[in-house]
Amino acid sequence: MNMLRHQRAAVAEWLRDLADDDAGDVPGWVLVTLMTAGLVVLIWAVAGPALSDLFQQAIARVSGI
Repeated sequence: MNMLRHQRAAVAEWLRDLADDDAGDVPGWVLVTLMTAGLVVLIWAVAGPALSDLFQQAIARVSGI
């Protein structure tokens, strides 16, 4: 019975430690997400037309048009 009580206490302590460590840096994650989205939009705007032309040329060569 004492061993079971010790195991429960150890699990409870582990869960408390896990909950404390999981706080995270929300503003940091928001900033990373917004910056990533901005980079994707910027790269898409710059490289999109070139990639579209490249794709069209590849399809034309494969299909023989």
